[in-house]
Amino acid sequence: MVGNRLIHFFRFKSIQSNIAFAFSCLIVATITVIAWMSYHLTTEAVKKNSRDYTYQLMGQVSSNIDSYINYMENISQMVLSNYDIKEYLLKQVYLGASGKEDLRQKISFQLNTVLNTRKDISSVLIFGTNGKIIPYNDNIQINPEVDPIEQSWYKKAIEAKGKVVISSSHVQNMILNDYTSVISLSRELNSDVGGEKLGVLLVDLNYSVINDICNKIKLGNKGYVFILDANGSIVYHPDQQLISANQKKELISQVMQTPGSSFVTSEGKNSRMYTIKTSQSTGWKIVGVTYVDELVSNKHELQMYAFVGGIGFLLIAVLLSFILSSRISRPIKHLESSMKEVERGNFDTQVDIESSNEIGHLSKRFNRMTIEIKELMRQNAREQELKRKSELQALQAQINPHFLYNTLDSIIWMAESKKSNEVVLMAASLAKLFRISISKGQEFITISNEIEHIENYLTIQKMRYKSKLDFEINVDKSILSYKVIKIILQPLVENSIYHGLRNKDSVGIVQITGIRRGDSILLQVIDNGIGMSPEEIQDVYQYKRSSKQGNGIGVQNVNQRIKIYYGEQYGLHYESELGQGTTVNIWLPIIE
Repeated sequence: MVGNRLIHFFRFKSIQSNIAFAFSCLIVATITVIAWMSYHLTTEAVKKNSRDYTYQLMGQVSSNIDSYINYMENISQMVLSNYDIKEYLLKQVYLGASGKEDLRQKISFQLNTVLNTRKDISSVLIFGTNGKIIPYNDNIQINPEVDPIEQSWYKKAIEAKGKVVISSSHVQNMILNDYTSVISLSRELNSDVGGEKLGVLLVDLNYSVINDICNKIKLGNKGYVFILDANGSIVYHPDQQLISANQKKELISQVMQTPGSSFVTSEGKNSRMYTIKTSQSTGWKIVGVTYVDELVSNKHELQMYAFVGGIGFLLIAVLLSFILSSRISRPIKHLESSMKEVERGNFDTQVDIESSNEIGHLSKRFNRMTIEIKELMRQNAREQELKRKSELQALQAQINPHFLYNTLDSIIWMAESKKSNEVVLMAASLAKLFRISISKGQEFITISNEIEHIENYLTIQKMRYKSKLDFEINVDKSILSYKVIKIILQPLVENSIYHGLRNKDSVGIVQITGIRRGDSILLQVIDNGIGMSPEEIQDVYQYKRSSKQGNGIGVQNVNQRIKIYYGEQYGLHYESELGQGTTVNIWLPIIE
């Protein structure tokens, strides 16, 4: 229902508007999709580049940390292979007290030398199973309140059976009054013979080393790096205190379970991208956190560029759509204009063919159709005119048998009555009547001949009706030489006699007049008969009032003949009132 309303609302009256609107909608949709895809692809490209870059940075952090851990492992390996250390930890009584002390100081000197060469190593301590402790420096004091055997790093080292154990960051508690944050490496020490457990090596790496490595990594204004061990415990976090106080949380479980190298959170404007790199040496996960809104810092600029560019392209596209639709609809409008001309009756119009496409083919067919219609109309008009003329000529050629019979009967009657003058007059009038009717096959005669023809006809009728009929002819001599189609008065006079005068009690009078009116000729047949009502006048025009004794041509045929030959502006016009007689006005052109 809504769709139909929208279609009706956007329904235009012209093809050009429909095409332009359709093109505009298509272009708007295309530009919108392209702009959205461009922005989306740009954003995704920025995210991918940032993810790859962050992953490389995490790789560098991992490599740096691995190098420190590897150095700590090297230290452990050096200690593990040091004969003096093993000798000291073994319960050798033959050394004596002074010998053992000398050996301890020698070992401490070696350990201290290692620490002096690397400032990143906080301490190196050896805890023997025999209760002996070898510090890296005699000046430090071991915390008497802490039992090393109960520490997690010690227990894990014993469980690892000679393998390296890396402990997460913590505050060291083995050296008295030293609260340095460290990352510890512990490893069990065994004898070469029999694998006797000699103790545990503890190497502490300064936590500040990890802090410095991670702080050098800049991931935008709000991004940061944190490190998880293989168990998901936090090794390093820039907001360690907030994490410990549960004021900030990280998606540790999702980081540990993510099979890939990154994932993005759905937090609206605070969405974050986690990029993960796993250390091959320690199993730690180096995690880089970047904020998505900082990845596309010029997001609003991109949107503005996309919007302005879209509007610009839209305006250009709409302009092009109107130009294109105008080119498409222009020949159609020309064709429509030509069709309207044809509707008005102008079949001479032709459409200019500007192209050879479908519209050009349609224009060709339209031109051919108008030519054929015009020719068919001409042919039909000629055929109708010839048919009508043939019919009228056939009607003119007919002789009313009643009129001829009555005229001849009157001649016989007058001959028997020895009225030779009347016989001569009627016979001469009849002969002249037929001679003018035939007129050597010519359709046009002079008004003079037409008046002579009707005078002969009236003479015959007057001799038949005697005192009941009289006539008067008063025609301007200046129009007698003009041409008219023949026998236009006789049917009208016959109609007047048989319908207007025959049943009249007093003398019936027929008047024939003729004058020039401007560029036309007016002939009139006037009688003082019984007259006609408006309905009867319409019957006369429609050929419903022709006399059974008339010659069959009728008023309608006279009117049609005049219009066929001279045009619609000419013809008959009746004026009549009941009891007042009838006047027939015959309007004709002037033909020299």
